[in-house]
Amino acid sequence: MSEKITDRVKEYFQFRVVHKDKHTGARAGEIITPHGVIPTPVFMPVGTHGAIKALQTKELRDMETKIILSNTYHLHLSPGADLIKKAGGLHKWMDWDRPILTDSGGFQVFSLQKKSIREEGAEFKGPKGKNILLSPESSIQIQENLGSDIMMAFDECIPYPADRKYTMNSIDRTHRWLDRCIESWTNPRQALFGIIQGSTYRDLREKCVEEVVARDLPGIAIGGVSVGEGPELMEEIVSYTAPIMPENKPRYVMGVGNPEDLLMIWENGIDMSDCIIPTKFARGGTLFTNRGKIRIRHRNYRRDFFPIDPNCSCYACENLTRSYIKHLFDSNEILGAILATAHNIAFYKSLAERAREAILEDRYAEFKKDFLANYSIQ
Repeated sequence: MSEKITDRVKEYFQFRVVHKDKHTGARAGEIITPHGVIPTPVFMPVGTHGAIKALQTKELRDMETKIILSNTYHLHLSPGADLIKKAGGLHKWMDWDRPILTDSGGFQVFSLQKKSIREEGAEFKGPKGKNILLSPESSIQIQENLGSDIMMAFDECIPYPADRKYTMNSIDRTHRWLDRCIESWTNPRQALFGIIQGSTYRDLREKCVEEVVARDLPGIAIGGVSVGEGPELMEEIVSYTAPIMPENKPRYVMGVGNPEDLLMIWENGIDMSDCIIPTKFARGGTLFTNRGKIRIRHRNYRRDFFPIDPNCSCYACENLTRSYIKHLFDSNEILGAILATAHNIAFYKSLAERAREAILEDRYAEFKKDFLANYSIQ
């Protein structure tokens, strides 16, 4: 990446730490993008195909959602990034005037096409049976066509478990791919984040941090967690990786979405996260509350005339009851999924906002302890 684009990126994308909690590693910050300011810590709802399933963008704006995530791989397959570019970019196409982060397609390599990885990139079967090569160059080109505010570098998401030799070879390739991503990056209005891999090997994680930091990118992410390693190992990885990441750049943990896991990563100084959990669980009838998850289809809720969560200010909680929401799911009414999705997103947003408030008041440890004391982890 040339000096020129490095300087120009700083005109459009900035990050500052507003306050560090005095008793933990938690911090509150602000990410400034061309489409708005994002207070951190922040949880990003996932709109894989350019839509948060079951919600209009108007509803997301009304809820004061600050940023969403969309998927490079899926939008490339349908309808195609070229078409979206002709439509004016993803923001205009989906009527979303706030920040968007796009992943690179690297996770789809992990989840769908593990055996297709080679130095050029990863090969996929397209919707019409034609093979499609997703490479560092094409991933960046697709993301630039989409016009997201934050692009992710194309990497190999390492599965768990992975032996040391495989991991070493994989991270070396990921760093070569990172350099190719940087060479392909042309739009200074779009920030490019690098990704730290390394599986469960501390020294390899540290090596990855050094490699990514050396590229001086606008942000940095921890990848390769929440891939089957379990909460204890995830916490171990985050707790020794996050403190050695740059303090003056946003820190992102990819794919983490249980409330208890979010509290853990925030305590370790992470600013951003995303996951399909709140929206996917909502469509299945699992709702998050400050007391834990409830499965609204259960017969116990048939005569329950209390709100989903008395402390929530979403439309469903202020106007409807668990009994009614259960009825919608039992009747297979689409409205059930809509209301449940809006509630779960509101719950996650509230959790992040309360965490930020606690950080600003130097009481994050107390906030986390109190929340978990009341929250039933099932």
